Amino acid sequence: MAFGGTTYPKGLGVHAYSDVSFHLGGAGKRFTALVGIDDFSARQSSVGATRALVYGDDRVLLTTPTLTAATGPVPLDVDVRGVRVLRLEVTDANARTSFDHTSWALAHVSVG
Repeated sequence: MAFGGTTYPKGLGVHAYSDVSFHLGGAGKRFTALVGIDDFSARQSSVGATRALVYGDDRVLLTTPTLTAATGPVPLDVDVRGVRVLRLEVTDANARTSFDHTSWALAHVSVG
């Protein structure tokens, strides 16, 4: 996956609508990532638009602004102390289902 020509060899690529959960068991401290419409989708069309949400135990911790190829990716840094289940959701933001491939690059949970 890549954003603006910078390649990120590790990450999670998803289509809207997606919902992925990770069991942290309360051991996490911070969740960080770079999330946005990736270059592959942007080259196909500029109409992709999504929104990413980060949940901790079914409580919204963060909602991004609308993500498009033009806006570029958004860096995330979320406090997840005490969270048992981290859930990453991507939703469609423009009532179209095409070109909504969104990537979570550099996704990392720190513990401590």
